[in-house]
Amino acid sequence: MGTSLLPPNATTLERTAEAVTARSFDIDTVVGLLWNPATCPENLLPWLAWTMSVDTWRNSWPLAVKRARVANSLIVQRRKGTARSIADVVDSFGGVVDITEWWQTKPRGAPHTFALTLTLGGQDGETTTAQYVDDVIAEVNFTKPVRSHFTFTQGINLAARVGVIAATRAAVFVRLQATEATTP
Repeated sequence: MGTSLLPPNATTLERTAEAVTARSFDIDTVVGLLWNPATCPENLLPWLAWTMSVDTWRNSWPLAVKRARVANSLIVQRRKGTARSIADVVDSFGGVVDITEWWQTKPRGAPHTFALTLTLGGQDGETTTAQYVDDVIAEVNFTKPVRSHFTFTQGINLAARVGVIAATRAAVFVRLQATEATTP
């Protein structure tokens, strides 16, 4: 008897059903891998994005951006219509955004407007194209509050290395002269 949870008066049909379901748990499945944006095969990512309500999808995006868009989709959908959701969307594209709302400007701007300064870096060594920036702006339009309007400024992100090219050491040289003094 051992591992059965059925009562002693269980029918043959119930015992057979228990044996079949016990064996079905031993079957390896890939469902967990398919529903995870990090492990889903690339050719199935568009379908996962569709089920997770990703508003925009392009096959030309780098793989890292596709996976980030799917991974952030529930957070974006939950906060849709807020400034935080705009930042989440831009973050999934690998960018940084600075949002200045109408009440934060001096003098105050028109109600329900905001200024968007967007800085995008190339993903995986790729350069940022005009189409890519248009895709980010389109996604911001899907995410922002419907009544709000925005102005867009594209920022630039420059990186350089700082290193020591030469080193100097300050030194002062003084010449000492010794003279013999004679006493009369």
